[in-house]
Amino acid sequence: MNKVIVTITGAAGNIAYSLIFRILSGNIFPNDTKIQLNLLDITEALSILKGIKYEIEDCAFNNLDSILITDNPEKGFADADFVLLLGAKPRSKGMQRADLLLDNANIFQHQAKIIDNYAKSSAKIIIVGNPANTNALIIQHHTTKISSENITSLMRLDQNRAKSILGSKVNKPVESIKQLVVWGNHSTTQFPDISNTLISNDNSFIKNLDANWIDDTFIPRVQNRGAEIIENRGKSSAASAASAIYDHMYTLVNGSDDWESMGVISDNSYGIDSEIFFSFPLNITDSSFSIINNLVISKAASSYIKKSEAELISERDIIKDILKS
Repeated sequence: MNKVIVTITGAAGNIAYSLIFRILSGNIFPNDTKIQLNLLDITEALSILKGIKYEIEDCAFNNLDSILITDNPEKGFADADFVLLLGAKPRSKGMQRADLLLDNANIFQHQAKIIDNYAKSSAKIIIVGNPANTNALIIQHHTTKISSENITSLMRLDQNRAKSILGSKVNKPVESIKQLVVWGNHSTTQFPDISNTLISNDNSFIKNLDANWIDDTFIPRVQNRGAEIIENRGKSSAASAASAIYDHMYTLVNGSDDWESMGVISDNSYGIDSEIFFSFPLNITDSSFSIINNLVISKAASSYIKKSEAELISERDIIKDILKS
C-alpha cells in the first residue's frame, strides 16, 4: 500500500470544502494509494475543521488513511507530498493593492520557510491564494530544498472557463477542444489564446468566428469571469475553483495529452522575464512539464502577453524587499 500526504491551507474555506471531497472521490492516485489529509487553518476555524472531519469520516472513503486537523503549520506541512496553498488574506474595502500584496507576501514567506523545513523535498506545491503567481514567486524564493519545477500556481480555472465559453459559442463539447491555453497572470490581464486551438482535431472553426467576438466578448469575459460570478451569485468561485485544482493535481500526477496552462517560473521563453511565475502553454508528462516553444505569436497576442508580464513585474517590484529577506 502506498500513502500520500495532502496538506490544504485555508481548509475551513468554501473552496477547500468542495475540493476535499473531489480528491477523495476522484482518481488522481492509483487505487492502492491511501490519502492522509492534513487540514490547516487558523485557531478560530478549528471547530469548523472538526465538523468537516466528521463529514469526511461519514463518507467512508475507501482511500482515506487519516485526517489531521491543526492550526500548527509545522504539523500541517510535516512530510507532505502535496501542499495546496488555498489560504490568503482577501482584499478588504478601501485596501490598496500594494498593501494586499505585502500582507500576503509576509504570510507566504512564513509558510515557505516552514514548508522547506518540514515537507518532503519532493513535495509538489500548488498556489491558489491570490495573487497566486506572485505568491508562487515568494514560495520559490524561500524554499531551498524544493525544485522550482515542483512549484506551480493555478491557471486551470481560467483555462476551463475559456473552454466552456468557447464551447458554448460554437456548440461543441469541451472535451473536443484542445490546445486552448491561457498566458500570463491569474488576473484581468490574462490572455486566453485560441490561435492554436483545435476542435475535434480541426482548426477551421476559427474562420467562422467573428474577430470582434474574440476581442470584445471572449477575451474580456474570460478575464472577468470571476467578477461575473460574484455579481450574480454574491460570492466568489468555489466549486469551479475546486474542480480546477483537482484537474491541476490530476495533470501533475498523471500527465496530459493536451496543452495545459499553469503558472511556472519563467525560463525566458518568448522573452518573458525570468524572475516571475507566468502561465505558458505546457506539455506535461511523467510528473514534469516543459514549455511549448516556437509558437507563432501575433502582434495582437504579443500585446496581451506583454501587458500581463508588466503587471507581474510590477507585483514583484512591490514585494522585492520580502524576496531578498
